[in-house]
Amino acid sequence: MQIQSRFCSHWLAALLISLTFWSGLPGSGHAQEELRIATSYKLMTLDPHYANLNENTSLLSHVYERLVYQDDRLDLKPGLAVSWRAVSDRQWEFKLRENVRFHDGSPLTADDVVYTIERIRDFLKSPSGGFRSYVTGIESVSAPDPLTVLIETDGAVPNLPLFFSSIFVMNRPAKGFETTEDLNAGHPPNGTGPYRFESWSSGESLRLARNDDYWDGKPAWSKVTFRVIENPAARVAALSTGEVDVADAIPARDVASLKERGARVASVGAARVNFVQFDVARDTLPGVTDKSGEPIANPFKNPLVRRALTLATDRGILVDKILADYGTAAAQVFPNGLPGTSAKLLPEAPNYDEAKMLLAKAGFPDGFNLVLAGPASRYPGDAESLQAVAQSWARIGVNAQPAAAPFSVFNTKRAAGDYGVWYGGTSGEAVDIILHTLLASPDPERGTGALNFGKYRNEAFDAMLARAESIAVGPERNAALAQATELVMADQPIIPLYHFHHIVGYGSRIGSYVLHPRGWTTAMQTLPAME
Repeated sequence: MQIQSRFCSHWLAALLISLTFWSGLPGSGHAQEELRIATSYKLMTLDPHYANLNENTSLLSHVYERLVYQDDRLDLKPGLAVSWRAVSDRQWEFKLRENVRFHDGSPLTADDVVYTIERIRDFLKSPSGGFRSYVTGIESVSAPDPLTVLIETDGAVPNLPLFFSSIFVMNRPAKGFETTEDLNAGHPPNGTGPYRFESWSSGESLRLARNDDYWDGKPAWSKVTFRVIENPAARVAALSTGEVDVADAIPARDVASLKERGARVASVGAARVNFVQFDVARDTLPGVTDKSGEPIANPFKNPLVRRALTLATDRGILVDKILADYGTAAAQVFPNGLPGTSAKLLPEAPNYDEAKMLLAKAGFPDGFNLVLAGPASRYPGDAESLQAVAQSWARIGVNAQPAAAPFSVFNTKRAAGDYGVWYGGTSGEAVDIILHTLLASPDPERGTGALNFGKYRNEAFDAMLARAESIAVGPERNAALAQATELVMADQPIIPLYHFHHIVGYGSRIGSYVLHPRGWTTAMQTLPAME
């Protein structure tokens, strides 16, 4: 039996209604004083290329910019590049915008783009791969003139402009490559963005000042202060008392009370997925035992077990109760209807009887015990989702002990292999980006599987995904991606749970807030109230 969330159409409507062209916001309206934002995002590093995490890309987008911009319809728009074209199957040309300057006054040139690509491809050694997967197909990059970048690839890369919508352009230093350690230790970030870096206290705050010489006009706010408030209730309280002007990641349960206290709320469906992921590689797993507490062979290697747990997961409770209807039940990595998704994949209602039969067939008639790990206060409803999934699985004899931890702790432990099964989430520019990162076989050389912590491998899927990625953007590529998704989801390496809605609250000093489906929280999305 299949269920289709009644909120899917709401997601598409929110995504397709463009309030304004977001990249033009910095020049809109008259300049105001300080903007105060309470954010759940904890900036991990000042290196824009080290970690491909939303907290870094969101906050550092004030300082740095990309060649290509992805608008609120996920369409590509000119950023630092005004145009791009495929010269041949293996060659791309990007033309840069004139009269753009870095914060230190130096002009943006093609040589800065060359440096950016080479730094990511050849120099940085990020534990999770960072942005390397976006540039691994680049064989060479050159600057025929100051405003032209010529890129040679080692094969057809039809999606190259989309890749560049994720990469911040850095200024080439006098010599060598800037290290992550130097940037974190106090080398001032030097970008072309609408705001200049002032100060950063890791895990506490980020302070920015207006870039009066910004190429797209004077930004709306003279100062911007981000306060890191990881606890959702504390963010809501800060907004309610007027301590901040904007608060992101508002829990759905708090929307009504915020409105009663005079705050306004904006929401949009997220171009992302939250899921349960299995370790399918190791022979035994931490926290996975029989009912007497003795270690057992890894049950998640058996697709029947993964299928049973999928059938025992009640997505309806997650969306209707925990997310208070600010979400869409998931069956794939993006909500149905977006490019590259499959119309055949629909969320299923739980079927506990069939799930029990599959467990018994897999050799676990009495079930087993496990620790279900996940981050706390990272995503809307994350801790509650752990509890709800555990309660659903208990109905088929799988006793799951929820273990929520701060994201920094969870992320470190997950990467170290301390978990056997966990709840997580990811977002991306497009369906193929998430498939490439989350479900493709881990391969550092190809840059695939950076978030495939479960070490899942499926050669047939890898081949289908590679074929889809070789096709130019359009209907044929979308169909190929949908087929690849159907194949891999039939094997259940993850259980897609839901696509939550981004919810942001704002106070009286704010005229409007333009949400982006990628979930960024920026001053550029915030228009001041007109006095």
